[in-house]
Amino acid sequence: MNLRDIKKDIEYVLGAFIDDCSVFATINPNASDAELDSLLDEAVSVYNEMKDKANAKVEGSKKVYFAALRNEILEKTDGLYEKLSNIIKSCTPSE
Repeated sequence: MNLRDIKKDIEYVLGAFIDDCSVFATINPNASDAELDSLLDEAVSVYNEMKDKANAKVEGSKKVYFAALRNEILEKTDGLYEKLSNIIKSCTPSE
């Protein structure tokens, strides 16, 4: 595992999340623009934070640092998906 792989992971995982938000907003006219905008802002903040951490000078084992960073990326993105799921549920009419 190296810096290039971590940067690709950040791009892929958070890029996929942003794409999912865009698709949801496009196909669902009931979507709250304010909530989605807030969520997208949070995703961009997470993206910037992860890129900064990836570019930080690492003291000690890079392998351990990058493994922890990869887990953090996945945990934060999972939290973003939970928020998106709640927005989707609030926009979906109950049966």
